[in-house]
Amino acid sequence: MDKEKPKFNLVTFLLVVLLITVIGSVIFFALTINNVINAAVSPIRNVNQSISTQVSKLLNPTPTVIPDPVTIIREVQSLARLETIQYTVEKVITAEINQGVFGPLFGDRLLFVARGYVIAGVDLSEIATEDMRLENGVLYVALPDAEVFVAALNNDDSFVYDRTTGILRKSDQDLETNARQVAEGEIMKAALEDGILAQAQQNAEVYLERLFNTLGYQRVVFE
Repeated sequence: MDKEKPKFNLVTFLLVVLLITVIGSVIFFALTINNVINAAVSPIRNVNQSISTQVSKLLNPTPTVIPDPVTIIREVQSLARLETIQYTVEKVITAEINQGVFGPLFGDRLLFVARGYVIAGVDLSEIATEDMRLENGVLYVALPDAEVFVAALNNDDSFVYDRTTGILRKSDQDLETNARQVAEGEIMKAALEDGILAQAQQNAEVYLERLFNTLGYQRVVFE
């Protein structure tokens, strides 16, 4: 006996098609609403972001340095300095105010690591014609004394290592400035005590002797 074939149910088919259509419409409508909302909110987001950026710039401004277009040359001076030695010096400077029993309350103290350099040599412009003479094939030169040309603090390498301020006191703004000023003098003092001028004089004589030898003066005596 043949099995009876299932009959095609048109109503069920139409319901399935209708359901799929409704679901597709709902999804399409939801996506459309979402795009509309995003399009409407996007300008507000951009405005908020712009405002946040402006506030950030106000709270953390970038300094603008504008040099004056007018430059005045005060002086032009010819130099004949023979730099023969350079010292690089590091010095620790202690600057303090109101130290003692009441230091923890009213004191201010800092340790400043100062790094600088000292350049010394001989100023050849001080040599006059009468300072050089030739006798029996020997060149006699009265060389000026060596001197310090530059003694400066390297601000990029110098820094405050430690600072302690009293509970009832504000930090003194001039304390570091004073430490830097003292540091320059101490750096030069250290170089002088180490004999920078004697070494500069010796280096100058060695250099000039070689120079005079190349010019044909085989014997040179510095006075």
